[in-house]
Amino acid sequence: MTLIYGHRGAKGEAPENTLTAFKRCLEHGVKRCELDLHLSSDGELMVIHDPTLKRTTDRRGKVVEQTAADLVTYDARKGGPGWVTPCPIPTLETLFQECQFDHWQLEVKSASRTRATTTVLAIRELVQRYELMDKVTITSSSREVLRAAQQFTPDISRGLVAEYAWLDPLKVAQSYGCEILALNWTLCTPERLQRAQRQGLHVSVWTVNDAALMRRLADFGVDSLITDFPGLAIATIGNR
Repeated sequence: MTLIYGHRGAKGEAPENTLTAFKRCLEHGVKRCELDLHLSSDGELMVIHDPTLKRTTDRRGKVVEQTAADLVTYDARKGGPGWVTPCPIPTLETLFQECQFDHWQLEVKSASRTRATTTVLAIRELVQRYELMDKVTITSSSREVLRAAQQFTPDISRGLVAEYAWLDPLKVAQSYGCEILALNWTLCTPERLQRAQRQGLHVSVWTVNDAALMRRLADFGVDSLITDFPGLAIATIGNR
């Protein structure tokens, strides 16, 4: 069976990485999600994809230069599907309080060694406090982040986000003790999929928004799909 993850909540249906988008995902009965994290200036885990505010809010500047108290007042519905009411940038803690997901892929963007360490330790503290240790995977395309996770939070599962084949994703995933391989769908050949699964990896393919492609990848036997349209995914492959 192919599981479904909502990408940044339900990015195609509601403003990405907002509480609204994650609630929309759950309304479809999709109990798994993927999201992106950056630290605020005061060390809070903020749910936002870009390191800067420009694309998704009407603000300028870097996330890391602003306090969490300020960031949660910024409206993050810019550039997404039309939405009538403001959708503030949430903290990860807010999502943990408000949303009951069976599994969370928490993607940490590339960071310096110090920032990577601070971020994974902040994740661990929060995940432990909300008793979600078995429901969270820290994912990243950054070796610095995966190395920090392996060293400082070995009790939280890890996942490699792989966009390019030349990096030999299976080898990299193995070297950091990953359990999940989050694979760009263009790299998902049946041969690579089978090799990864033989290696014990859960293969989660992104970002899959076309119904025919959803069916094809499910037929290949991918473990999960990450999609902007969880409603479409449920309708297409949800009842297999």
